Amino acid sequence: MNWNFSPHISLRTKFIIFIGAIISASYLFMLHRTSVFDESMILRQAERQARLLYKQILLTRQWASDHHGLFVMKRKGIEANPYLDLPVVHDNAGHTYFMRNPAMITRELSLYARHDGLGYFRVTSLNPVNPLNFPDPFEKNSLLSFARGKKEALSVESNELGRVVRFIAPLKVTESCLRCHAQHGYKLGNIRGGLSITIPIDWADDLIRRNTHSLIFIGVVTIFLVTVALFLMFESLIVHRINKLSQAMDAFPDELPEQHLLPPLFKDELDNVNDSFVLFCNRLKKSQTELIKARNQAHLSEKMASLGILTAGIAHEVNNPLGGMLNCVKSIRENPDDKELTQRYLPLIDKGLKQIELTMRQLLNFGRTEPLTLREIDIDVLIKECMELLSFQHKNIQFTIAVSVSSNPLLDAEALKQIIINIGLNAIQAMPGGGSLTIKCKRVENELTLLFQDSGIGIASEHLPHIFDPFFTTKDVGEGTGLGLAVTFSLVQRMGGGISVESVEGEGTAFTVTLPVKEQQSEDILPASIINSTR
Repeated sequence: MNWNFSPHISLRTKFIIFIGAIISASYLFMLHRTSVFDESMILRQAERQARLLYKQILLTRQWASDHHGLFVMKRKGIEANPYLDLPVVHDNAGHTYFMRNPAMITRELSLYARHDGLGYFRVTSLNPVNPLNFPDPFEKNSLLSFARGKKEALSVESNELGRVVRFIAPLKVTESCLRCHAQHGYKLGNIRGGLSITIPIDWADDLIRRNTHSLIFIGVVTIFLVTVALFLMFESLIVHRINKLSQAMDAFPDELPEQHLLPPLFKDELDNVNDSFVLFCNRLKKSQTELIKARNQAHLSEKMASLGILTAGIAHEVNNPLGGMLNCVKSIRENPDDKELTQRYLPLIDKGLKQIELTMRQLLNFGRTEPLTLREIDIDVLIKECMELLSFQHKNIQFTIAVSVSSNPLLDAEALKQIIINIGLNAIQAMPGGGSLTIKCKRVENELTLLFQDSGIGIASEHLPHIFDPFFTTKDVGEGTGLGLAVTFSLVQRMGGGISVESVEGEGTAFTVTLPVKEQQSEDILPASIINSTR
């Protein structure tokens, strides 16, 4: 089993979700780029700081080397360097001084820097004189790369200080360095080691984290405010006006669209849609009026065509009594003094006139054009009147009427009469040699069913789908307009009913008409007795 489920999402929600997704994606991208930029700026700043510190330390080492080191007075915590040739000197006053070479100066300055949280630095070498200067893995790899021509090395690592930037650059042998390191086999310009600098950047990480939290907070507030602004703007500029347009569409044609549409302040696309809708309504009402006029004209034309077909039979009904009356009048005129003759012919003339009057009244009732109006009608009387008109058309057809309706339903008498006449004429024309036409009428709850059964030639199966099409006819030219069943179909639809047909070629045709009926009385519904008396 296939389930087609399409959840309803309003245009406002779709718009806000779409715009919100774009803003959120843009803001997340900006936040990512900001974090990457901050990270890059911190690393560049630390790298720059490391290079600057490297140069300062080199200058300090160069100064100490140019002055053959420094001597500091012996005191607690200061020990001699056992790796120097002249580690201790004494003055005439009996004071003792320990020598500090550039490597020791670097080491002791690093202790001060580390104590103040500024990071630390040291001298390292692949062949250190002092074991404390033995390189770690980063320093070892960097020193090996210096031998291959690399100028410096940079890395970001984590240690006990948190995240740190490691920087190392080579230390080259100068002339002042040869006084101490010539005995180790170094020559001028050789790389005897590297100056390793470690700068903590955990403070920067905390700054980036706080900055990211601030940006996220600002982003959430911004997205919320933008969403609210979009909601209010979309609600006032689009949704409210679309709802008004929808109300105007629902109310049309009972109410004019201008009663619901908002007056424009500044013309935009929705105002153009409103104008187009108003123009469309005007054109639709005009087309509907013309269509109703054309439909009424078609119904009237078909009614007149049916009336013309009936006239041939009715002429016989009128001519027979008319001829007898003319003969009576002639005899009376020739024998003006014969009172017995006059007394005998006057009732015949009266009977003929009443017969002609009845025939003409039936024709007038059928030819009357009235709007669709519900009235109480006597179904049995109405069908019999229609059969009298149809009997004038053909004398050798047997009519059978079976009406089982206990009350007078509310229907449009003229429309029902035209339906019966049109289907009856169609049946009579299908029985040129005579036959039988049976009309049955019954009511089940609020539905009236009329069955028209003839014994005519039937309808070919290929013609059945088209019999209700306008101007479709199988009759010879001049014998039919092709509008009778089309008008009947239209009338049945206007009355809210349905019509179907079954036919077997050579055996006859059966039309079934179902019409909804009411029984409630209202002030504007005329009883059947009054309707019959007005005829």
